[in-house]
Amino acid sequence: MEKTAQEIFTLLKSTVINQVGRIVFSLGDTTVTMKTTDTVGNSLQSWLQQWFLDNDIYESEPTNTQEFPDFYLSESNPKDNMLEVKAFNYNASPAFDIANYESYVSSVAEKPYRLNADYLIFGYTMADGDITIKKLWLKKIWEIAGRGKRYPLNTQVKRNVIYNIRPSSSFKNGLPSVFSSKEDFLKAVYETQKMYRGENNANDWLEKLKTNFRNYYHTTLEI
Repeated sequence: MEKTAQEIFTLLKSTVINQVGRIVFSLGDTTVTMKTTDTVGNSLQSWLQQWFLDNDIYESEPTNTQEFPDFYLSESNPKDNMLEVKAFNYNASPAFDIANYESYVSSVAEKPYRLNADYLIFGYTMADGDITIKKLWLKKIWEIAGRGKRYPLNTQVKRNVIYNIRPSSSFKNGLPSVFSSKEDFLKAVYETQKMYRGENNANDWLEKLKTNFRNYYHTTLEI
C-alpha cells in the first residue's frame, strides 16, 4: 500500500524512538559489532527499506541507487512523493550532507519538483556499538538548510570549491527554520551562485528554474 511521508513518519515515531540496534558484520567464523558511526546512515536506510517491506508499504528506488531520491513513495505520482533519509549523532550538531551542491543546483532548475522532497532525519546516539534512536524529524530542504559565513547558503567549502549543502542546527534545537519558505531558500541559492559562479550564470540558472517551475506547477515562482 502507498503511504505519504507524513504517515510513515507517524508510524516510525511509535516504532523506533528509544529503540536500540546494532550493526553486525560476519565473515567466515568471525563476527564484529561496528562501534564507529561511519556506516550508521547507510545502515538506517537499508533498515528502512526492509521496514517498508515488513509493513507492506510501497517504495521504489532510482535505477542508479546513487541518484536522488533515496525512495519514491508512490507508483502513480513518484515525482511528488520523494523521500530522502539522513542521520546524525544526536550528541553533536547536524553535519550530514543535504546534497551535493553542484548536483542540486543543476537538477533543481531542471526538476523543480525536487524542492518538495521530504527529508526523514534520524538523530541517534552510539555507545559501545549500541545505536539508540533519540528523535525523528520530517522536513523540507528549506527547513533544514542554513546560512553560511562565507556564502548566503551554508555549504562545505574546501580550497574555494563548494562541495555540499550543509544543514543548520535550528531544527534539532526546536528553533524556527532559518528560511521561511522555499522561495527564501532559493534566494539564498541564487545569491550563492552569484558570488560563486558570477551574476550571468546565476541569472541563467534562475530563469531556467522559473520556466520549469511554471511548466510543472502552472504557477509563477516569486523570487
